[in-house]
Amino acid sequence: MERILVIGANGQIGNELVDALVAQHGADNVIAADIGPRSLFGARRYEPVDVLDSNAVAHCIENYGVTQVYQLAALLSVTGEQVPLKAWTLNMNGLLNILEIARERGQSGKPLRVFWPSSIAAFGPHTPAVDTPQLAVMDPTTIYGISKQAGERLCEYYFSKFGVDVRSIRYPGIISYKSPPGGGTTDYAIAIFHAAQRGETYPCYLGPETTLPMIYMPDAIRATIELMDAPAERVRIRSAYNVAGLSFNPRELAQKIKQYLPQFGISYEPDSRQTIADSWPHSLDDTYARADWGWHARIGLEQLVLDMLANIKAPRCELHQAA
Repeated sequence: MERILVIGANGQIGNELVDALVAQHGADNVIAADIGPRSLFGARRYEPVDVLDSNAVAHCIENYGVTQVYQLAALLSVTGEQVPLKAWTLNMNGLLNILEIARERGQSGKPLRVFWPSSIAAFGPHTPAVDTPQLAVMDPTTIYGISKQAGERLCEYYFSKFGVDVRSIRYPGIISYKSPPGGGTTDYAIAIFHAAQRGETYPCYLGPETTLPMIYMPDAIRATIELMDAPAERVRIRSAYNVAGLSFNPRELAQKIKQYLPQFGISYEPDSRQTIADSWPHSLDDTYARADWGWHARIGLEQLVLDMLANIKAPRCELHQAA
Protein backbone atom coordinates (compact mmCIF):
# COMPACT_ATOMS: atom_id res chain seq x y z
CA MET A 1 0.00 0.00 0.00
CA GLU A 2 1.30 3.43 -0.97
CA ARG A 3 1.20 6.39 1.40
CA ILE A 4 1.63 9.62 -0.52
CA LEU A 5 2.65 13.11 0.65
CA VAL A 6 1.94 16.07 -1.66
CA ILE A 7 3.92 19.17 -0.63
CA GLY A 8 2.59 22.36 -2.22
CA ALA A 9 -0.88 20.86 -2.27
CA ASN A 10 -2.64 24.23 -2.40
CA GLY A 11 -0.96 25.19 -5.67
CA GLN A 12 -2.20 24.90 -9.24
CA ILE A 13 -0.90 21.37 -9.81
CA GLY A 14 -1.10 20.17 -6.22
CA ASN A 15 -4.78 20.83 -5.78
CA GLU A 16 -5.81 18.67 -8.72
CA LEU A 17 -3.06 16.09 -8.18
CA VAL A 18 -4.35 15.41 -4.66
CA ASP A 19 -7.83 14.70 -6.00
CA ALA A 20 -6.45 12.34 -8.66
CA LEU A 21 -4.27 10.49 -6.16
CA VAL A 22 -7.18 10.15 -3.74
CA ALA A 23 -9.26 8.62 -6.53
CA GLN A 24 -6.48 6.11 -7.18
CA HIS A 25 -5.24 5.32 -3.67
CA GLY A 26 -8.04 6.38 -1.32
CA ALA A 27 -8.44 9.42 0.92
CA ASP A 28 -6.72 7.73 3.87
CA ASN A 29 -3.50 7.23 1.90
CA VAL A 30 -2.90 10.77 0.62
CA ILE A 31 -1.55 13.51 2.87
CA ALA A 32 -1.83 17.07 1.61
CA ALA A 33 0.75 19.55 2.91
CA ASP A 34 1.39 23.25 2.43
CA ILE A 35 2.32 26.34 4.44
CA GLY A 36 -1.14 27.87 4.35
CA PRO A 37 -4.49 26.78 5.79
CA ARG A 38 -6.17 23.81 4.23
CA SER A 39 -8.08 24.74 1.08
CA LEU A 40 -8.84 21.35 -0.50
CA PHE A 41 -11.09 18.50 0.45
CA GLY A 42 -9.93 15.41 -1.44
CA ALA A 43 -7.53 14.16 1.23
CA ARG A 44 -8.66 13.54 4.78
CA ARG A 45 -5.27 14.47 6.20
CA TYR A 46 -3.71 17.91 5.90
CA GLU A 47 -0.39 18.95 7.42
CA PRO A 48 0.83 22.59 7.63
CA VAL A 49 4.40 21.79 6.57
CA ASP A 50 7.09 24.12 5.18
CA VAL A 51 9.36 22.21 2.79
CA LEU A 52 12.25 24.36 4.00
CA ASP A 53 11.85 22.84 7.48
CA SER A 54 13.62 19.54 6.91
CA ASN A 55 12.88 18.18 10.39
CA ALA A 56 9.16 18.86 10.05
CA VAL A 57 9.05 17.18 6.64
CA ALA A 58 11.00 14.16 7.91
CA HIS A 59 8.69 13.85 10.91
CA CYS A 60 5.61 13.96 8.67
CA ILE A 61 7.05 11.28 6.39
CA GLU A 62 7.95 9.03 9.33
CA ASN A 63 4.68 9.62 11.18
CA TYR A 64 2.50 8.63 8.23
CA GLY A 65 4.77 5.92 6.80
CA VAL A 66 5.03 7.83 3.52
CA THR A 67 6.34 5.90 0.50
CA GLN A 68 6.00 8.61 -2.18
CA VAL A 69 6.59 12.37 -2.01
CA TYR A 70 5.52 14.91 -4.62
CA GLN A 71 7.56 18.08 -3.96
CA LEU A 72 5.67 20.81 -5.81
CA ALA A 73 6.40 23.89 -3.67
CA ALA A 74 8.11 26.58 -5.80
CA LEU A 75 8.09 30.18 -6.98
CA LEU A 76 7.40 30.43 -10.72
CA SER A 77 9.13 32.40 -13.47
CA VAL A 78 7.58 35.87 -13.24
CA THR A 79 7.21 35.86 -9.45
CA GLY A 80 10.75 34.54 -9.08
CA GLU A 81 12.22 37.43 -11.03
CA GLN A 82 10.82 39.83 -8.45
CA VAL A 83 12.44 37.97 -5.51
CA PRO A 84 15.28 35.92 -6.98
CA LEU A 85 17.00 34.99 -3.71
CA LYS A 86 13.73 33.82 -2.19
CA ALA A 87 12.96 31.84 -5.35
CA TRP A 88 16.38 30.16 -5.35
CA THR A 89 16.12 29.29 -1.66
CA LEU A 90 12.67 27.75 -1.93
CA ASN A 91 13.20 25.99 -5.24
CA MET A 92 16.63 24.54 -4.43
CA ASN A 93 16.61 23.95 -0.68
CA GLY A 94 13.13 22.45 -0.83
CA LEU A 95 14.31 19.88 -3.35
CA LEU A 96 17.55 19.21 -1.47
CA ASN A 97 15.66 18.58 1.75
CA ILE A 98 13.49 15.94 0.09
CA LEU A 99 16.43 14.28 -1.68
CA GLU A 100 18.40 14.11 1.55
CA ILE A 101 15.48 12.58 3.42
CA ALA A 102 15.06 10.04 0.61
CA ARG A 103 18.79 9.22 0.72
CA GLU A 104 18.70 8.66 4.48
CA ARG A 105 15.55 6.54 4.32
CA GLY A 106 16.99 4.45 1.52
CA GLN A 107 20.05 3.69 3.62
CA SER A 108 17.80 2.61 6.51
CA GLY A 109 15.71 0.30 4.33
CA LYS A 110 12.73 2.63 3.95
CA PRO A 111 12.90 3.69 0.28
CA LEU A 112 11.06 6.82 -0.78
CA ARG A 113 9.95 7.55 -4.34
CA VAL A 114 10.20 11.25 -5.17
CA PHE A 115 8.56 13.40 -7.82
CA TRP A 116 9.85 16.89 -8.49
CA PRO A 117 8.64 19.09 -11.37
CA SER A 118 11.07 20.65 -13.81
CA SER A 119 9.98 23.04 -16.55
CA ILE A 120 10.61 24.25 -20.08
CA ALA A 121 12.11 27.27 -18.28
CA ALA A 122 15.27 25.16 -17.89
CA PHE A 123 15.89 25.70 -21.60
CA GLY A 124 17.22 28.93 -23.05
CA PRO A 125 17.91 31.02 -26.16
CA HIS A 126 20.47 28.56 -27.56
CA THR A 127 18.20 25.53 -27.16
CA PRO A 128 16.71 24.28 -30.45
CA ALA A 129 13.25 25.85 -30.38
CA VAL A 130 11.30 23.45 -32.62
CA ASP A 131 10.87 19.86 -31.40
CA THR A 132 13.32 20.57 -28.59
CA PRO A 133 15.12 17.26 -27.99
CA GLN A 134 15.41 15.51 -24.65
CA LEU A 135 19.15 16.21 -24.58
CA ALA A 136 19.86 19.78 -25.60
CA VAL A 137 21.71 22.96 -24.68
CA MET A 138 20.21 24.40 -21.50
CA ASP A 139 21.03 28.05 -20.81
CA PRO A 140 18.06 29.43 -18.81
CA THR A 141 17.64 33.18 -18.42
CA THR A 142 15.47 33.35 -15.26
CA ILE A 143 16.20 32.38 -11.66
CA TYR A 144 13.30 29.95 -11.93
CA GLY A 145 14.84 28.30 -14.98
CA ILE A 146 18.30 28.25 -13.42
CA SER A 147 16.89 26.53 -10.34
CA LYS A 148 15.15 23.96 -12.55
CA GLN A 149 18.34 23.23 -14.49
CA ALA A 150 20.29 22.85 -11.25
CA GLY A 151 17.49 20.74 -9.80
CA GLU A 152 17.64 18.34 -12.74
CA ARG A 153 21.34 17.84 -12.13
CA LEU A 154 20.69 17.20 -8.44
CA CYS A 155 18.02 14.63 -9.23
CA GLU A 156 20.31 12.76 -11.57
CA TYR A 157 23.17 12.97 -9.02
CA TYR A 158 21.10 11.59 -6.15
CA PHE A 159 19.89 8.74 -8.34
CA SER A 160 23.32 7.76 -9.69
CA LYS A 161 25.22 8.36 -6.42
CA PHE A 162 22.72 7.19 -3.80
CA GLY A 163 20.05 5.26 -5.71
CA VAL A 164 17.24 7.69 -4.85
CA ASP A 165 14.21 6.86 -6.99
CA VAL A 166 13.52 10.41 -8.17
CA ARG A 167 11.41 11.20 -11.24
CA SER A 168 10.65 14.44 -13.03
CA ILE A 169 8.84 16.06 -15.95
CA ARG A 170 9.72 19.26 -17.79
CA TYR A 171 6.25 20.71 -17.69
CA PRO A 172 5.10 22.93 -20.55
CA GLY A 173 2.71 25.75 -19.68
CA ILE A 174 -0.16 24.17 -17.72
CA ILE A 175 -3.73 25.32 -18.38
CA SER A 176 -6.52 24.76 -15.87
CA TYR A 177 -9.89 26.33 -15.08
CA LYS A 178 -9.74 25.34 -11.40
CA SER A 179 -6.91 27.69 -10.41
CA PRO A 180 -6.30 31.36 -11.25
CA PRO A 181 -3.09 32.44 -13.02
CA GLY A 182 -0.21 31.91 -10.61
CA GLY A 183 2.81 33.94 -11.70
CA GLY A 184 4.00 32.01 -14.75
CA THR A 185 4.93 33.36 -18.18
CA THR A 186 2.45 31.01 -19.88
CA ASP A 187 -0.45 32.09 -17.65
CA TYR A 188 -1.90 34.29 -20.40
CA ALA A 189 -3.47 31.06 -21.67
CA ILE A 190 -5.59 30.94 -18.49
CA ALA A 191 -6.24 34.66 -18.03
CA ILE A 192 -7.50 34.97 -21.60
CA PHE A 193 -10.49 32.71 -20.86
CA HIS A 194 -11.50 34.71 -17.80
CA ALA A 195 -11.41 37.92 -19.83
CA ALA A 196 -13.38 36.31 -22.66
CA GLN A 197 -16.12 35.12 -20.33
CA ARG A 198 -16.34 38.58 -18.73
CA GLY A 199 -16.87 40.08 -22.16
CA GLU A 200 -13.60 42.03 -21.98
CA THR A 201 -10.85 42.61 -24.52
CA TYR A 202 -7.81 40.74 -23.25
CA PRO A 203 -4.54 42.74 -23.13
CA CYS A 204 -2.04 40.01 -23.90
CA TYR A 205 1.48 40.53 -22.53
CA LEU A 206 2.96 38.31 -25.28
CA GLY A 207 3.05 39.01 -28.99
CA PRO A 208 0.55 37.27 -31.30
CA GLU A 209 3.08 34.83 -32.83
CA THR A 210 4.72 33.70 -29.56
CA THR A 211 4.31 29.95 -29.88
CA LEU A 212 4.90 27.98 -26.68
CA PRO A 213 4.37 24.36 -25.60
CA MET A 214 1.29 23.89 -23.41
CA ILE A 215 -0.55 21.06 -21.74
CA TYR A 216 -4.08 20.83 -20.35
CA MET A 217 -4.21 19.94 -16.67
CA PRO A 218 -5.86 16.50 -17.03
CA ASP A 219 -3.02 15.44 -19.34
CA ALA A 220 -0.42 16.95 -16.98
CA ILE A 221 -1.84 15.07 -13.99
CA ARG A 222 -2.05 11.85 -15.95
CA ALA A 223 1.56 12.20 -17.14
CA THR A 224 2.73 12.78 -13.58
CA ILE A 225 0.97 9.74 -12.13
CA GLU A 226 1.89 7.50 -15.07
CA LEU A 227 5.56 8.36 -14.60
CA MET A 228 5.41 7.69 -10.87
CA ASP A 229 3.60 4.39 -11.45
CA ALA A 230 6.08 3.19 -14.09
CA PRO A 231 8.43 0.35 -13.08
CA ALA A 232 11.81 1.76 -12.03
CA GLU A 233 13.62 -0.12 -14.77
CA ARG A 234 11.54 1.71 -17.39
CA VAL A 235 12.56 5.15 -16.12
CA ARG A 236 15.79 5.83 -18.01
CA ILE A 237 15.83 9.62 -17.59
CA ARG A 238 16.50 10.75 -14.02
CA SER A 239 16.94 14.46 -14.74
CA ALA A 240 13.51 15.27 -16.25
CA TYR A 241 11.46 14.00 -19.19
CA ASN A 242 10.22 16.19 -22.00
CA VAL A 243 6.43 15.82 -22.11
CA ALA A 244 4.53 17.39 -25.00
CA GLY A 245 0.88 18.35 -24.99
CA LEU A 246 0.14 20.89 -27.72
CA SER A 247 1.68 24.11 -29.03
CA PHE A 248 -0.05 27.35 -30.03
CA ASN A 249 0.38 31.12 -29.92
CA PRO A 250 -1.94 33.86 -28.57
CA ARG A 251 -3.35 34.63 -32.00
CA GLU A 252 -4.32 30.98 -32.60
CA LEU A 253 -5.86 30.67 -29.16
CA ALA A 254 -7.83 33.90 -29.57
CA GLN A 255 -9.14 32.77 -32.96
CA LYS A 256 -10.34 29.50 -31.48
CA ILE A 257 -12.10 31.32 -28.61
CA LYS A 258 -13.77 33.67 -31.12
CA GLN A 259 -15.39 30.67 -32.80
CA TYR A 260 -17.47 30.27 -29.64
CA LEU A 261 -17.52 33.86 -28.33
CA PRO A 262 -17.63 35.96 -31.52
CA GLN A 263 -17.49 39.28 -29.64
CA PHE A 264 -14.21 38.42 -27.92
CA GLY A 265 -11.32 40.78 -28.60
CA ILE A 266 -7.62 40.73 -27.88
CA SER A 267 -4.89 43.37 -27.94
CA TYR A 268 -1.16 42.78 -27.78
CA GLU A 269 0.95 44.67 -25.26
CA PRO A 270 4.22 42.72 -24.85
CA ASP A 271 6.09 43.43 -21.62
CA SER A 272 9.08 41.90 -19.80
CA ARG A 273 7.49 38.46 -20.01
CA GLN A 274 8.01 38.52 -23.77
CA THR A 275 11.77 38.25 -23.28
CA ILE A 276 11.30 35.21 -21.08
CA ALA A 277 8.95 33.55 -23.57
CA ASP A 278 11.32 34.23 -26.47
CA SER A 279 13.99 32.14 -24.73
CA TRP A 280 11.73 29.08 -24.42
CA PRO A 281 10.94 26.29 -26.91
CA HIS A 282 8.10 26.38 -29.40
CA SER A 283 7.49 22.63 -29.22
CA LEU A 284 8.93 19.58 -27.48
CA ASP A 285 10.12 16.19 -28.66
CA ASP A 286 8.88 13.69 -26.07
CA THR A 287 10.17 10.53 -27.77
CA TYR A 288 11.83 9.28 -24.59
CA ALA A 289 8.67 9.59 -22.51
CA ARG A 290 6.69 7.78 -25.19
CA ALA A 291 9.20 4.97 -25.47
CA ASP A 292 9.99 4.53 -21.78
CA TRP A 293 6.60 4.69 -20.08
CA GLY A 294 4.05 4.96 -22.87
CA TRP A 295 3.20 8.65 -22.63
CA HIS A 296 0.96 10.34 -25.18
CA ALA A 297 -1.20 13.45 -24.94
CA ARG A 298 -4.94 13.11 -25.44
CA ILE A 299 -6.30 16.67 -25.39
CA GLY A 300 -5.99 19.05 -28.33
CA LEU A 301 -6.82 22.74 -28.75
CA GLU A 302 -10.48 22.28 -29.66
CA GLN A 303 -11.29 20.20 -26.59
CA LEU A 304 -9.21 22.45 -24.35
CA VAL A 305 -11.05 25.62 -25.42
CA LEU A 306 -14.49 24.05 -25.14
CA ASP A 307 -13.72 22.70 -21.68
CA MET A 308 -12.26 25.97 -20.40
CA LEU A 309 -15.20 28.02 -21.67
CA ALA A 310 -17.69 25.54 -20.24
CA ASN A 311 -16.14 25.65 -16.79
CA ILE A 312 -15.24 29.34 -16.45
CA LYS A 313 -18.72 30.73 -16.01
CA ALA A 314 -19.94 34.21 -16.85
CA PRO A 315 -23.74 34.62 -17.05
CA ARG A 316 -23.55 37.58 -19.45
CA CYS A 317 -21.75 35.57 -22.13
CA GLU A 318 -23.35 33.15 -24.50
CA LEU A 319 -21.38 30.26 -25.95
CA HIS A 320 -21.85 29.75 -29.69
CA GLN A 321 -21.14 26.46 -31.39
CA ALA A 322 -18.54 26.76 -34.13
CA ALA A 323 -19.61 26.26 -37.67
